[in-house]
Amino acid sequence: MDVLNGVAVHAVRGRRKEYQPLKSLLCSSADPVDVAKAIAALGFSEMYVADLDAIMGGRTNFSLFRQIADETGLELMVDAGVANIERARKMVKNHVAKIVVGTETLQNVDFIEETIEAFGKDRVVVSLDMVDGKVLSKLNDAMCVQPLVLLRTFQEMGVNQVILLDLARVGSGEGVNLPVLKQALACLSIKVFVGGGVRDIKDLVTLKNLGVSGVLLATALHSGRILPEALKRERLLG
Repeated sequence: MDVLNGVAVHAVRGRRKEYQPLKSLLCSSADPVDVAKAIAALGFSEMYVADLDAIMGGRTNFSLFRQIADETGLELMVDAGVANIERARKMVKNHVAKIVVGTETLQNVDFIEETIEAFGKDRVVVSLDMVDGKVLSKLNDAMCVQPLVLLRTFQEMGVNQVILLDLARVGSGEGVNLPVLKQALACLSIKVFVGGGVRDIKDLVTLKNLGVSGVLLATALHSGRILPEALKRERLLG
């Protein structure tokens, strides 16, 4: 779920200025808590939340995290553009289960090690944010040129969960960036999640067979292209 200006929005290709309130077959409201309740009712136990307000330099929706977690029982994996331990601690205090450190807002790669030391590797997820397979990052480092080099560096730091998120494919229905994903799975021995471009249930089955640990699923679910019944039939839910 993407949250912008306090409401759930339909993310398309990372063009945030064009994002509109979410219209979903699962929920008649764009209120993030209502959307989360609808997702929880389907049988999901975990939700990824991108706090775009925080990522874009605005306020962090701490109270929203707490409310969603408390009212739905979902474990929250949240990217709120966190760049210091103090804000990360506040996220945890507001019932965030896993802190997502995204390369888009990461200013110092050492922060990843600091976060793992403070909260443990099971509560820290690094998101490799990309646009058309190219790393989106503020880091002035040659390693950013090659996604796989950066991923190996994260693994060496103790990271055991990464998200491969291609913003150019989010909400596009064009399919996942399989070349980058397959290379990552071949060279990493950690959990790999993927986001951006999932089209249908066949895509999810393919990703499962490749060894992906999880998928960020939104547009295909809200539009009805992927039905909860199909997820259960393929043993991808519940």
